[in-house]
Amino acid sequence: MTKQEREQVLREKLQTMQVYERDLRAAGKRCIAGVDEAGRGPLAGPVVAACVVLPEDFDVLGVDDSKKLSEKKREQLYDAILSEALAYGIGMQDNASIDEINILEATKEAMRCAIIEAEQRLREKTGCGIDHILIDALTLREIAIPQTGIIKGDSASLSIAAASILAKVTRDRMMVEYDSIYPGYAFAKNKGYGTKAHYEGLQAQGMTPIHRRSFLKNFK
Repeated sequence: MTKQEREQVLREKLQTMQVYERDLRAAGKRCIAGVDEAGRGPLAGPVVAACVVLPEDFDVLGVDDSKKLSEKKREQLYDAILSEALAYGIGMQDNASIDEINILEATKEAMRCAIIEAEQRLREKTGCGIDHILIDALTLREIAIPQTGIIKGDSASLSIAAASILAKVTRDRMMVEYDSIYPGYAFAKNKGYGTKAHYEGLQAQGMTPIHRRSFLKNFK
């Protein structure tokens, strides 16, 4: 496949992933936010959510579900999304909150915080608020803004995919920093997920202050 052919495939993908956004704009919605999270499954670290409002003419190629992209590509797209977005917000809940209220509720709270931050930035920049939220698989009853929950939304909606990249890169960078604070668990590589090296660290050293005790009831 030539470079031109690859670019054409990416442009077609970009168009396909904007179907939800196009339908909402056709219905009169101006500012559409995508929301997604990273870090529901790991044994350590926070859950991080992102909310992003993209302009109608957003044309950065390659945006997709963050799990389908290489680390290098995610980093490149992270910078491009921040540069082009009308507004964005990041929310997170740490391991203590996850242990206290459970991972689903912590995820929802992180998303709520991300939406609030993004809307504040959007109002400061444009004078308008978020008209509609596209969100991966969930709905947030405590948020009054109209929402559409989309199963596998990070593969179906450009806005949600962009949010998935912001959330993933933000969290991955945090886990790399934690690796230098808590060596021996391979956090820089596994990002807190339950790999062999991570479990070996737990067996040898026990839990750190960032481990989710509700996920590790067999460890002390």
